[in-house]
Amino acid sequence: MQMLDVRREGPVARVYLNRPEVRNAFNDATIGELTEAFQSLGEDPAVRVIVLGAHGKAFSAGADLNWMRSMADYSWQQNHDDAARLAGMLWRLYSCPVPVIGRIQGDCYAGGVGLAAACDVVVAADTVQFCLSEARLGLLPATISPYVVRAMGEQAARRYFVTAERFSAAEAHRIGFVHEVCAAEQLDARIEALAQAIAANGPQAVKACKRLVQDVAGAPITPELRADTARRIADVRASAEGREGVRSFLDKRPAGWTLES
Repeated sequence: MQMLDVRREGPVARVYLNRPEVRNAFNDATIGELTEAFQSLGEDPAVRVIVLGAHGKAFSAGADLNWMRSMADYSWQQNHDDAARLAGMLWRLYSCPVPVIGRIQGDCYAGGVGLAAACDVVVAADTVQFCLSEARLGLLPATISPYVVRAMGEQAARRYFVTAERFSAAEAHRIGFVHEVCAAEQLDARIEALAQAIAANGPQAVKACKRLVQDVAGAPITPELRADTARRIADVRASAEGREGVRSFLDKRPAGWTLES
């Protein structure tokens, strides 16, 4: 069985974790497939949005227990190399130029929380439980921490990193980790609406918007930043897509890129 189920439906690509028998826990093979999938889809000009989901009852339970057993006798260097591959996969997901929607249909623990945190938009079913469980095992959520802290904020991370307690989808929404919570039977409809909303926008503008947030968030408002933002909007206004978008708005007609989807 492949670790992932990857499908294309027009401008929307869907990447589903496909190990329901182990609650979509991931191992080195899963990490490799995720890295390759997001590398390939991010380079595909026909892909406008990616949905990251999972088959089965759980979104992801984090690291696979058999994989963890195999690491029990690893040297420091082997542990470091293994963690670096996980860190590289998370970065590939986070930095993918195409927006990623996280479809969280079931429980999301440990490394699974890291996957969700690296997504741009996260929608969860109202029955989902989240947990940063690493401290219970005498470990820490190190490789996922840059994404989780950004997604839930420092204050919430200070609590959930050290308590390793479960928290609900409603709590995840309250702290800003999840954008929307809905009934399980409404999840796919909400995901589809968000995917189509993104796909209807200028493809290059969407990619530029994603990069803009990552570059500007937390940055001091210096003269250099102000100059950089002015350059970015000038570049977009002068681009073929920017000119087409403005013309189509003034002409009260669909933009050319909507005919391509």
